[in-house]
Amino acid sequence: MPEETSEGAHFDETQWEQLREAARNARDLAYAPYSRHPVGAAALTDDGRIVTGSNVENASLGVTLCAECSMVGDLVRTGKPGERGKLVAFACVGPNPGALLPCGRCRQLLFEHGGPDLLIDRNGGPVPLSFLLPDAFSGDDLP
Repeated sequence: MPEETSEGAHFDETQWEQLREAARNARDLAYAPYSRHPVGAAALTDDGRIVTGSNVENASLGVTLCAECSMVGDLVRTGKPGERGKLVAFACVGPNPGALLPCGRCRQLLFEHGGPDLLIDRNGGPVPLSFLLPDAFSGDDLP
């Protein structure tokens, strides 16, 4: 059954599989010598791009970048000047079969660039980000 993105466009299983494949390709480029847990992320944007990212570990661990972080970097880097685009559907994969859900920090990062209606791929079917992060903090919460 097609899912609906925040822009009202239908997103079907074929499109989800394209996102998952892009995430798997990104995972294959991950730098994960410490955890040996490569992760890849991919998202569809409201302007039709597929942006990707992979985790990049560091020996200090706290400096490690999650796949979602490098994917958002790709979103900003590949957008038109002043128009970074908005994430509308997101998939993430690790070394094991199935979807990998983003950690809390990355959920907040995804919220900043996709909003509450961003569709998140998960085992059992996609859900809006608001389901995984019900009371997200946004720029509207700043003074």
